[in-house]
Amino acid sequence: MTSVDETDDITPSLADGFPELNHEQWQGLVAKVLNRGRPADRAFDGPAAEARLRTSTVDGVAIDPLYEPGDQIAPTGHPGVMPFTRGSGYRPAHVPWGVRALYDDPDAAVTRKAVLTDLEHGVTSLWFEVGEHAVCPEDLGAVLAEVLLDLAPIEVTSASDQAAAANALRAVWRDRGLVTRQARGNLGFDPLGHVARTGAAFEPEPMLAAAADCVADYPQVRAISVDLRPYHDAGAGDVEEIAFAVATGVEYLRLLEQHGIDPASAFGQIEFRVNATADEFVTIAKLRALRRLWARVGEECGVPAAQRGARLHAVTSWRMLSRDDPYVNMLRTTIACFGAAAGAAEAITVLPFDTVIGLPDAFSRRIARNTGILLAEESNVGRVLDPAGGSWYVETLTDELARAAWAIFGEVEGSGGMIDAVASGAVRERIDATSKERDRRLATRSLPLTGVSMFPQVDEQPLTRVARSPRPEGDGLVPRRDSEIFEALRDRSLAHAAQHGQPPAVFLACLGPRREFGARETFISALLAVAGLATPRSEGGTPEEIAAQAKEAGARVAVLCSSAGQYAESGGAVAAALRDAGVERLYIAGNAKELGDDAGVVDDALFAGMDVVTALTSILDLLGAPETADNPDLVTARKDA
Repeated sequence: MTSVDETDDITPSLADGFPELNHEQWQGLVAKVLNRGRPADRAFDGPAAEARLRTSTVDGVAIDPLYEPGDQIAPTGHPGVMPFTRGSGYRPAHVPWGVRALYDDPDAAVTRKAVLTDLEHGVTSLWFEVGEHAVCPEDLGAVLAEVLLDLAPIEVTSASDQAAAANALRAVWRDRGLVTRQARGNLGFDPLGHVARTGAAFEPEPMLAAAADCVADYPQVRAISVDLRPYHDAGAGDVEEIAFAVATGVEYLRLLEQHGIDPASAFGQIEFRVNATADEFVTIAKLRALRRLWARVGEECGVPAAQRGARLHAVTSWRMLSRDDPYVNMLRTTIACFGAAAGAAEAITVLPFDTVIGLPDAFSRRIARNTGILLAEESNVGRVLDPAGGSWYVETLTDELARAAWAIFGEVEGSGGMIDAVASGAVRERIDATSKERDRRLATRSLPLTGVSMFPQVDEQPLTRVARSPRPEGDGLVPRRDSEIFEALRDRSLAHAAQHGQPPAVFLACLGPRREFGARETFISALLAVAGLATPRSEGGTPEEIAAQAKEAGARVAVLCSSAGQYAESGGAVAAALRDAGVERLYIAGNAKELGDDAGVVDDALFAGMDVVTALTSILDLLGAPETADNPDLVTARKDA
């Protein structure tokens, strides 16, 4: 048997047989690909080709197409030590993140059953939305009657009355006879987040009193949960979310210090609730950047080094969920959960895929809890601390997010702090600017939404769920999901169908054989389906035959679909025939220039990268689809569909 010297390197090199390229050579290869089919006078050189592939987040952080070992990044240390970028503490390989389930069903019996089912099948901590719109404060004891409270941490929040929610939880602990050190959880105070969400007055006194009680008597209970959902759901970007988290935490540290609580104890009272999205790398970097900045705050405040790690509760983003084709939400939340896990969140809540439709059922709750469990155990993600650590992309992105967020934090502090920024409307203005850019990307589908703005499920059967009670209204930040604008378009078509027996239609005039029109017909059909528009069509034929089919369909709007060559050959004649048949608005799939001298016969073009929301809205307006979906016909139609 042959022995191997321990000094021999027997690790195979995956790069063997491939030439070693420098950055300039890589740029040249990129240019070669991008220049295929481009005129020679418009060809990209290497740097221009790389710039062509560079993108950015909605709040301006650049995403390069390639990251290399030479990229300069800040030292990241090790998990559990300064600067805490890689995690707030050591976690044994067999202990993954906490699987935290959310409960907001006002029916105490239903919630009690859901709690027991979840605990029996892998959930490790419980989170209750408390209020008249969710779990009533007086029902919390009954809901938790069979729960071993010394084993399951309990967290409460409230969109209506945070003090009532906290008092209800403390009452349960008292009634169950838990000594103070046995109680575990979070009382959910975030008065500044409450102001941002509702526009109410800032009232920190209950939070301060609760924090003092926790420091004195409840060593395993935190009083404060800095909740970033109001900002994120209203449209804040990831950089802003980090900045607002740090700015809010600093405001609370000041208040706690004035209340006689030292910085180290105050640090132990704060948890951050962050949003995890389907952009997994940004989610990973966001959590890492937030820990880094919060550790920097702790350093400046004199908090002992071992206590500076931020505790993070990640929640899969409500804003990214869609009502239409809701099963795609399972994929979104799986990716988001992975990002939160790789970013080292201490607890993760996966929202059920039917969250935006109504109260989740047993199936959607099971899928939600098993998402985190599968990632932790079957996928082994939970066995690795900071699995993204060392990635040139993730490390660079973490550094850029941290620097950008620190700059915004400095601006907020320089103008009076987060309390003033919320009250003055500065936070709203910043979020509105970010939302405007996101809306542009959504409308042009450069930020695509699967099943909504791309590949819509036209024959979808809507899910039926118990409706949620409305949250208390206020004058704060307005939550809005990314898919709402497209769902509103679908609703207009559905309302039209309820009134007229069929959805509004756009006629596709397909010129020539299928090999000529097939690609563009497929593209246009999918584009129009985004708004729920029907697409009767012709397939070849003379201009007169195409026009006859359009007239039989009652077409008022039509789209020419074919190749450039076919447009030049017969596009003008077909367009004229369609006009004679009563078509009021005529589009071309592609570019009107492809019609040559007849370019002026069409009203507009439909193409990749266009503002589809504006175009589809205009078509629905012309076809008489109701401008609002708030009508009984639509409700009936969605139930019957």
